[in-house]
Amino acid sequence: MDLVLIEGLRVETVIGAYDWERSIRQRLVLDLEMGTDIRPAAAQDDLTKTLDYAAISARIGEFADASHFELVETFAERLATLLCEDFAIPWLRLTLRKPGAVAEAAAVGVCIERGKRE
Repeated sequence: MDLVLIEGLRVETVIGAYDWERSIRQRLVLDLEMGTDIRPAAAQDDLTKTLDYAAISARIGEFADASHFELVETFAERLATLLCEDFAIPWLRLTLRKPGAVAEAAAVGVCIERGKRE
């Protein structure tokens, strides 16, 4: 299995458990590793035969714009499900960071894997 990467994607969304967080948009930073077989795309130099990271990045932005979750865990889980379904991704690893959530840390967050890596 090959990996298509998106690293350091920044989105803004409503995220947080505290009342003050529910009235502002906050930045999240995402890293994605998505399993696929790139050989068909490489053989024909054909974007339609691989994971289109521009389209995936745009879909993540749309999802973030429409989301209002308390937990980064919920954001990550729902996003992973959406991406696997919308783009037929058999396996992905999503790292989601919320910078500034804890003053003493650069970021907090979660890393999840979904699907089957072959």
